[in-house]
Amino acid sequence: MTDSAWTTKRGSLGERWRDRPHWVGRAALGWAVAQGAFALACGPTGALLSGDDGRLTLWLSWYVTVVSVLAAGAVVCALRNPGRPGVRRLLWAACGLSALSAFGLLMDVVGLLFGQGVDSTPRAVLHALGLVGMVLLAATAHAHGSAGCPRCGLPHTARSTAGPAPSAAPRRVHAFAWAGSLAFAPYAWMKTTWVTGGTFAGITDDDMLAAARRNGASGLWLTLESWGVDGTALLAALGVFLLFGLIRPWGQVFPRWTLFLAGRRVPRWLPLVPALIGVGTLLPYGVVGVGYVSLATAGLLPVRPGDFPTADDALLVAWTGLTAFAVYGVALAVATRSYWSRTRPVCPGTTGSGADGPAGIPAAERLLDERR
Repeated sequence: MTDSAWTTKRGSLGERWRDRPHWVGRAALGWAVAQGAFALACGPTGALLSGDDGRLTLWLSWYVTVVSVLAAGAVVCALRNPGRPGVRRLLWAACGLSALSAFGLLMDVVGLLFGQGVDSTPRAVLHALGLVGMVLLAATAHAHGSAGCPRCGLPHTARSTAGPAPSAAPRRVHAFAWAGSLAFAPYAWMKTTWVTGGTFAGITDDDMLAAARRNGASGLWLTLESWGVDGTALLAALGVFLLFGLIRPWGQVFPRWTLFLAGRRVPRWLPLVPALIGVGTLLPYGVVGVGYVSLATAGLLPVRPGDFPTADDALLVAWTGLTAFAVYGVALAVATRSYWSRTRPVCPGTTGSGADGPAGIPAAERLLDERR
């Protein structure tokens, strides 16, 4: 094995995070302080509360305040004691809790994309801050890990110039992907029923258009509706496309139908960025939403009919949409983890054929000697 076979270039995002652990840690600490201050302004002080959304914003702000304090403490411990497993676990726990606070970001983005606006500006800001915190806390946990590969002991910068060969995900991951895709079938049927003139949950196509105009829908949304196409159904189709790209080989090498890109390796970040954003928004939104409608169905929480004739109709629509988001979110998380693992840069110490030299010295030890 020669030096040219492996790269020592520090180009990947994860490697740059590891090279600057204090920088990313301070960024995460600044985020925790800023988010905590904004959450206090939204909830306990009541400075930014308005309208009938105050109760939900109040509960979210209290939750975000607690997460901010926990995250700040974890980051301070990481800055003072880098590399400790307990500190890293605390960072990952804070990362997961921050992801939960981003549960409504998807609906905020859809509302802004199609001109309907957001239900609550303070809540939308808290949702966005939750996603930012998830990224920064994950980066901090990654940056404060061990300096070498746990499999071979080499520095993380000694990676193969080429990624592993394209491969499909295991059958178990395929089963999750199919479940996540099929979960959207009732949701797509509901949306298609409305845009094609049918009735579902006591609402007709004319009722949906009137509600969309009343809520300030954009011309793009209304045009798609007039063509019999629902915007959220299109987004669901894109989500299914992403899901299968994560589990099939064509998600690692561009297939023939991509024309001039055919045969080129797909940049690892290209599917991972939208996948991680989807996991951070869809999964908590669906899981929290299913929990809420479960309590509402049991009569433990009030239900407002909104634009629907009865509260039962509103619950029917909520179950149809939120179940799809929850199942798809879980499937997307499983597929993302599989893609992350299958496309991870090759570890020199665990390379198959040719890993050992003629003298039988393991590749990891030999490369370390060469680097010295």
